[in-house]
Amino acid sequence: MSWRRLWAVLIVAVLAVGPFLPLGRMREYVVHVIVQIFIWSFVGGAWSLMGRFGLGSLGHGAFLGVGAYATSLLWNFFGLTPWIGGLVAILLTVALAVVIGYPCSRFQVVGHYFGLVTLAVSEVVRLLIIAERDWTGGSLGVSLKPAPSDSSIWALQFADKRVFYYVAMALWLFGLWVWVRVDRSMASRAMEAIGEDETAAASVGIHVTRFKLGITVLSAALTALGGVILVQYLAYANPDTMSGLRIVFAVVLGGMYSLLGPSVGTALTIALSEFLRIYFGIKLIGIAETIYGLVLILCIIFLPAGIYGSLRDSLRRRATARTATA
Repeated sequence: MSWRRLWAVLIVAVLAVGPFLPLGRMREYVVHVIVQIFIWSFVGGAWSLMGRFGLGSLGHGAFLGVGAYATSLLWNFFGLTPWIGGLVAILLTVALAVVIGYPCSRFQVVGHYFGLVTLAVSEVVRLLIIAERDWTGGSLGVSLKPAPSDSSIWALQFADKRVFYYVAMALWLFGLWVWVRVDRSMASRAMEAIGEDETAAASVGIHVTRFKLGITVLSAALTALGGVILVQYLAYANPDTMSGLRIVFAVVLGGMYSLLGPSVGTALTIALSEFLRIYFGIKLIGIAETIYGLVLILCIIFLPAGIYGSLRDSLRRRATARTATA
């Protein structure tokens, strides 16, 4: 077993016993924060599947929102279990991704223009959610209708946060597995070529539209799955919760070109936001968001590869230098 696999096994083992650590009264809060880190890390990893290949989407909040709201509304109004409602939500999200991705791929909408198109679609979805307040609760959001019992597998509602801890952890590990599979596949090489030059990639026989649409659909479906789990855990969703820019900032902060970059960025942003919220409280309203934004801007300027990505590259350069010297 290589040292990397050994470290991975040790980290997973430590995380697996996390809910049972003797943290006293802080345990519930710590578990709550870690569950959110797992879910948002999964969503960030789904976004990075597109971002690392030059498809800078700013509208993943739409995919997240469709996943969360479709599941919750199907349960609230029709009593449809999230096991089925979540599948319907993912299918709706895939349809939305095709509607966005196919024209953009077919007509070579790339770069900033692609980002603006996805941002516009996200804003349309957000305004639609607010406008349909009789169903969605508008800007106040929607709460899940409680299940008949405190813990229900049929309704995916559990009073014990530890259940969601392991569900979110499994989701996070699944996202890492998908990332590795894509990274080692032929699709990764094709997408890298497309990201460099679409015309050159098409000239050597790469089906540009098919590959771009495929990675967009995969990213959207995974994001919707994250939205399904998020709304089941929080039992609540509102338009502000489903922010695509939050996903982008976390991934860019950690590093979109590395496996653990989105997870590191998500952990840092959530930990920072929680610390600032607790430290300032209701004092100096807005200062926490200001500091949060400044830290992100500084990291983006001085660490363009992200915190984890920059650290990884630095260690690799040192290892290469030592090998060359030897």
